[in-house]
Amino acid sequence: MGGADAAEGAEGAAPTAAIIIIGDEILRGKFVDENSPYLLRRLREIGIDVLRVEVIPDQLEVIAEVVRRWSAAVDHVFTTGGVGPTHDDLTMQGVSRAFGLRCALHPELDALLRARMGEAYNTAAARMAEVPEGAELIWGGAVSFPQVRARNVFIFPGVPKLLKLKFEAIAGGLTGAPVLSRRITTTAQEPEIADLLTAAAARWPSVDIGSYPQFDRRPWTVTITLDSRDATAIAACFTHLEEQLRSGIVEVTGA
Repeated sequence: MGGADAAEGAEGAAPTAAIIIIGDEILRGKFVDENSPYLLRRLREIGIDVLRVEVIPDQLEVIAEVVRRWSAAVDHVFTTGGVGPTHDDLTMQGVSRAFGLRCALHPELDALLRARMGEAYNTAAARMAEVPEGAELIWGGAVSFPQVRARNVFIFPGVPKLLKLKFEAIAGGLTGAPVLSRRITTTAQEPEIADLLTAAAARWPSVDIGSYPQFDRRPWTVTITLDSRDATAIAACFTHLEEQLRSGIVEVTGA
């Protein structure tokens, strides 16, 4: 293959992940899921490819089955929700069951909670010290309670503020292959540019090309996104599309 016009090869391998949002309150519309948008953005910034986001109920067997399936399929699993002291907080038990482990009281967490809660520490509070047997406790950043990881599963709380705090504490230990991104916004409409984009996708298969119409302004516009880990391919594809769409371009980002 020679030059920028040659078809590019497959993009390099990157770590993969799945996000599991656990909670009846999300499925029933009581609360809006804020955690998966945040995790998707941060994992993309790190360069980890998220293959699936699943929202599941507070049911022990469902949690165990979904965690087991995705743990075997991806490099990292991130669960959110179900880690408190109440009857419907079943994530630790579910992850334990996924791997055939006991969910046991962790001495360090037990001591931490006893010291922090004093006389308020009771049987319900002790549930927050129960984790899958052999789980790792990760300290870092501004966290006052460690992040729990069981094998390749990071078990996060469902409260968005706490999840963000804990994720940032572990983010430095996650490695990936960052994605390069560019955007072209044009007044050309999708039927006019569909063939152009199809041909570009075939010519540069390592570049992920997306097309997204916006109808909230006049004239209507379409934003074309380019994502790739191949700097040469994305530069060539971007230049080609920019030349073809020049007369209708209203905005370019990432150039």
